[in-house]
Amino acid sequence: MKLPLPLALAATLALSSCASIVSKSRYSVAISSVPVGANVTVTDKHGKEVFSGVAPTAVTLKSGAGYFSKATYQVKFSKPGFDDKTMTLEADLNGWYFGNILFGGLIGLLIVDPATGAMFRISDRDMQGVLAPSAQGFNPADKTNLRIMSLEEVPTSLRDKMVPVQ
Repeated sequence: MKLPLPLALAATLALSSCASIVSKSRYSVAISSVPVGANVTVTDKHGKEVFSGVAPTAVTLKSGAGYFSKATYQVKFSKPGFDDKTMTLEADLNGWYFGNILFGGLIGLLIVDPATGAMFRISDRDMQGVLAPSAQGFNPADKTNLRIMSLEEVPTSLRDKMVPVQ
């Protein structure tokens, strides 16, 4: 049985979903740290660890966290001698999701894209955690405690106290 072209086209559009076809539901995120070599732990909104490694690294993360639920991740950086830093990575609404109004129909709008997570996207494709040196264990009177640092490693709150060395 052959379907007429207009009917076949209408059926295809009715059963498709825009964001799932044009976009994706998993995104690669590059993670780096200053200083290099920090331990990185990524946990989802339920506190489940989804990745553990050493920066610089890349991780592939889901943009959805269930039906009509966007993904939110906590990215924790840690390194001995530095204060831990935690950053939030959150998915946002994918603009292609609204293409369902014209092309995907109700199936794409209410079922396929929300179920696959394609209705959301992760915009931040790279993260950098800048760790501040830990004040714990630092004694300013101890003149043997010298450490050379790059400017990026110096917290911005301390940069105005810096003195040029002649």
